[in-house]
Amino acid sequence: MYKAPVDEIAFTLKHVAGMAEALDAGVFGELGEDLVDAILAEAGRFATEEVAPLGDIGDRQGARLVDGAVKTPEGWRDLYHNWIGGGWNGLTAPEAFGGQNLPHMLHVAAMEMWNAGSMAFALGPTLTMGAIEALEKHGSEALKATYLAKMVSGEWTATMNLTEPHAGSDLGVLKTRAERRDDGSYRIFGQKIFITWGEHDFTDNIVHLVLARLPDAPAGTKGISLFLVPKFLVNADGSLGARNDLFCHSLEHKLGIHGSPTCTMIYGDGKFGDEKGAIGYLIGEENRGLACMFTMMNNARLAVGMQGVAIADAATQKAITYAKERTQGRAPGWSGEGMSPIIEHPDVARMLLTMKALTQGSRAIAYACAHAVDMAHASKGDQARHWQERSSLLTPIAKSFATDAGVDVASLGIQVHGGMGFIEETGAARYLRDARIATIYEGTNGIQALDLVTRKLRLSDGAHVRGLIAELSEIAAAVGSTNRKGFGETAVRLDAAIGDLADASEWLLAALDGGRLTDALSGATAYQRLFGLVLTGAYLAKGGLAEAGDGKQDARIALCRFAAENLLAETGALKDRVVSGAESLAAARAALV
Repeated sequence: MYKAPVDEIAFTLKHVAGMAEALDAGVFGELGEDLVDAILAEAGRFATEEVAPLGDIGDRQGARLVDGAVKTPEGWRDLYHNWIGGGWNGLTAPEAFGGQNLPHMLHVAAMEMWNAGSMAFALGPTLTMGAIEALEKHGSEALKATYLAKMVSGEWTATMNLTEPHAGSDLGVLKTRAERRDDGSYRIFGQKIFITWGEHDFTDNIVHLVLARLPDAPAGTKGISLFLVPKFLVNADGSLGARNDLFCHSLEHKLGIHGSPTCTMIYGDGKFGDEKGAIGYLIGEENRGLACMFTMMNNARLAVGMQGVAIADAATQKAITYAKERTQGRAPGWSGEGMSPIIEHPDVARMLLTMKALTQGSRAIAYACAHAVDMAHASKGDQARHWQERSSLLTPIAKSFATDAGVDVASLGIQVHGGMGFIEETGAARYLRDARIATIYEGTNGIQALDLVTRKLRLSDGAHVRGLIAELSEIAAAVGSTNRKGFGETAVRLDAAIGDLADASEWLLAALDGGRLTDALSGATAYQRLFGLVLTGAYLAKGGLAEAGDGKQDARIALCRFAAENLLAETGALKDRVVSGAESLAAARAALV
């Protein structure tokens, strides 16, 4: 059974990602370390004792569509109400609407634990939190007054409606249409697919954020508007009114996250109401909806990265527990009676350490990204710009590297279990099934790579990425100057990997400046993984250097050394793929015909 690693999470937040310095500097007002520890402990308790026990039930029962209504797994509705009763839904929301306005770092740390307990369950609240941010930043005062407080409390949930059967990542071709009405409202018509938690039995109302196109809108993404479309209309006194003209047509039968209802939503076909058309209200300005939605999507990208971290940690815990209990053969040097636990076998230890290194590296990257978000909000002028660029640069890496790691680690977890991992009884297979969607959510990892190379790499004309690389080099130098022998060749290996990242970055910047876009994009995914591996090595080293006084420093140094001497060798090959892979890729495309 999953147990939230509260101590390791707290260590990474404070000593690797930057929370300790921010607390000391008073960045978060009166928030102190004691309160941070208390919040993490309670989030961990809730994840361990209440969410995790229902994770397997959700996987087995799944969400069901019965007579047009979605039934969630046994116990999940009560779990949700216990969750909002704890105030978790408003952790980072504005105080004016009932939120606690706490740092984003605490939010993502708690989110990791809830997703590790059950990713399928945590998906619903995650979307509501993103919608809260989008509505708070772009909604009218009337919309905020009507909807935000109940979204912040969790009394109502929210969704994000982008995808259509013919429009996945290319939102410019979406067909859902909106028609103006004289009272300032709009009527929405169309079909949306893959809508997570689009219908359920947790709450009385669901607030849908829907992308649609007005009749006179420009073509492409410049003609998209964003609308708030509630399941039930809201009366002037805040009570629920008539059912809006929208419904869940069907649920997808999925590889994983079975407890999470993935809905096909129909808007405006006349099933409800006196006339066809779901009533919606404009968020932001007409034809500027994508900019509003990106507020929610950027929030969601980091949240999805946390899903990768969560699955990786849960899979690692399960694999280590199994490897300590399962006996098979006699490992070299085993002096005990009978067969040795498989954790004593070198190759099993290699797999487990790889899982642990990728998990902790992904966690550190995601937390560092959340720290940058917090610092951008708390800063002004050039400092705000610096931290905004840092969060922008780290977001595609946090999303992609962590979710790739979730898949890789869950797969290794099955391998550690052997044949027992391939059957559902052990629960190891569930993690791989659940993890697989996260690499697709909120822009596939390939799209994240394109964003990283074409936009984020060029922030401040490349000055920001160069600055981050310089910071990583300082970590490598600090390892090199330490007296601790346990680091082995970490400094040398890390310095070489950072050099690979610097070389690949400069090559890509030159390719982009020279108009060689195809060459740059051919190596984008390799560059993204290269960046993630280097950050993993550097952040594990930073953790090894930290004097936390918890008696775990030697273990952290040992894991750092393992990663440096076993995982970072890949960076040289990745750099070669960035620099030299475009020509062979272009030539080989003929083989796809």
